[in-house]
Amino acid sequence: MKVLITGANGQLAREFQKLSEGDTHDITAFDKEQMDITDPAAVTETISRIKPDVLLNCAAYNFVDKAEGFFDAAYKVNAEGVKNLASACGKCGILLVHYSSDYVFDGRKEGFYTEEDEPNPINSYGKTKLAGEEFLKETGRFLLFRVSWVFGEGSQNFLYQLSEWAKTKKVLKVVCDQISIPTFTKDIVALTMFAIAKNLRGLYNLTNSGHASRYEVARYFLERLGMDNLVLPVTSEYFPTPARRPYFSAMSNLKLACDLNVNVPDWRTGIDRYIEMTSGGEEI
Repeated sequence: MKVLITGANGQLAREFQKLSEGDTHDITAFDKEQMDITDPAAVTETISRIKPDVLLNCAAYNFVDKAEGFFDAAYKVNAEGVKNLASACGKCGILLVHYSSDYVFDGRKEGFYTEEDEPNPINSYGKTKLAGEEFLKETGRFLLFRVSWVFGEGSQNFLYQLSEWAKTKKVLKVVCDQISIPTFTKDIVALTMFAIAKNLRGLYNLTNSGHASRYEVARYFLERLGMDNLVLPVTSEYFPTPARRPYFSAMSNLKLACDLNVNVPDWRTGIDRYIEMTSGGEEI
């Protein structure tokens, strides 16, 4: 299968690029300089030249707080960029796989969000991601995965930041009133490729199983690392940010698990494997 990946330098894109090591897939990955998804002409030219079977859109404006002051910049990537990709892929009959976020929800539901729940983002980042979803749905051939609290190889995730803080601070304060599901990039990649192989289409929640607060994640991660930092729970008011976060944005992965007939690993298992992957002197 011939695969084109956007956002080549991100943690999810890097994990997808490892698939080329098995010679099963012909993978081309481009960063922003090589393929700017906000440029319709560049998108059309690149897709026409590469002629992939599948395009994995891992490009995104992920600066949640910064998006409050730079909405247009976030919208250009997260919404208009998706529109450009959807248009070009639609004309060429290419499957477009796109990743959205749990931040399309307001966090007020008393229970796990499903694919049937109505989005209602409470921050600018979430609004741009929802706009991207709506543009994508105008095309007929797509896979849309909503993910949450993604972590993997690299420094672009909460676990890496936490490990850095723990090196210099004996006492760590972590918010306890933001609850979702940490999701490992290796599981996102595996489930995405299985879904493509099974010819799934449409919207799915793609997360690890279970749920946790940031505080619970921090406690589990540092304990598994064997670190003795004191981790204290605080509310979001302790760390005021430009963008509001939903209280409970955990999403049910039942639809995907049933359609693929798989058991999706728990978030704790994901963290255990992440630690194993990043141990032995390798960079996190």
